[in-house]
Formats: sequence, structure tokens, C-alpha cells
Amino acid sequence: MSRTITDQAPAPARARPHTAGSTAQQLLLRAAGELFYQEGVRAVGVDAVVERAGVNKMSLYRQFSSKDELVVAYLEQASVRFFERFERSVAQHPGNPVRQIAQYFEDLAKRASMEGYRGCPFVNVSAEFPDAQHPARQCVGRNKAQLMERLTTLAREAGANDPDYLANALALVIEGVYAASQTYGPGCGPVKAAPRLAAQLVAAACPVKS
Repeated sequence: MSRTITDQAPAPARARPHTAGSTAQQLLLRAAGELFYQEGVRAVGVDAVVERAGVNKMSLYRQFSSKDELVVAYLEQASVRFFERFERSVAQHPGNPVRQIAQYFEDLAKRASMEGYRGCPFVNVSAEFPDAQHPARQCVGRNKAQLMERLTTLAREAGANDPDYLANALALVIEGVYAASQTYGPGCGPVKAAPRLAAQLVAAACPVKS
């Protein structure tokens, strides 16, 4: 007796077609960036990344030999974007390092007040990977070292008596913004206070020129 439409066996899931390498890499990095940032690296498996990217699992392993390699690629891309934002801020006031610092903190406070903001991806990854030798932690270290170099340069150009001290103080305020945005919430009082606090630190560190 022939089967009716209602009792026919379900069709097997349709396999995703192969995606070209460069396209697959872009799709996977975009998906990983969204999922890792919003949900955490440990909480997100490669299956979820593949599903979000809309590629097959083989496409992932052609581009990244392991999840760790994908995490590193995600962090390297995040670092590039971080410094693009940083340079856009300071570029608004060429030749005026004091105003450049102020602008960066104003922009950071605005960003940390946006809906869906989940803090610094590098801080988040540090909390998830306690081993300082893990490749992901090495990426974190490189990002933070580059930021410190940039802050020190700005502090020196601003005429700080002790550029290293000012850079460290500003870095501490930045990290405080990241933490406060998650513990107190985006747009909270501590986040809004950051630009003024940074300006006070700069004013105290940089003698007024007559």
C-alpha cells in the first residue's frame, strides 16, 4: 500500500553547499564576532558559529584548524577595529593632544552607553582564559600593550610631567569604563563620569603653558 503525504518519511536535512574560502572566512569571522562578544567564547561552540555563518563545518576547518585559531582571528580583527575607532577619535583634533584625549573618552562613554554593549572583548576573554600563555591571552596582551604605547605618546605630546604615570592612570579609567558598563549597566553614572575624570587627570599632569 502506498504511503500518503502525511505518513511519508521526512526528507533528510539538506547539506549546505561549499562556500569559497575568502567568503567563508568573512562569514565565519562575522558570526564568531557576534556570538563570542555577546555570549562569551567558552559558551559558544563551533556548531553555533557555523550555523550563524550559514556555511558547512568543513568550510570552518578549511579556514581555521581549531576553535582556538578562530578565537585568535576574532581577537585580531577586534584589535584592528578598536584602533580604527581610537584613531577616528583623535583625528578630530589634529595637533591638540589634550583635546584628542578628551575626545577619546567622550566617544568611549557614548559607546559604553549603547544598548547591547558588552564591554571590552579583550577583558572578557581574559576572564575566560586564566592561562597567560594561551594564544588568546597573548592577543589580549598585544592589544593592551599597543594601547598603552598610544596613550603614553599622547601624554608626552600633551606635555605631561610624567607621561608613563598619566598613561597608566588613563588606562585605569578606560578599564573602569569597561567594568562599570557591565556591573552598573550601560550609560551608568560611573561611565558618564569618565570623560570628566580623564580631563582632571590630564589637567593635573600637564602644567599650564604661559
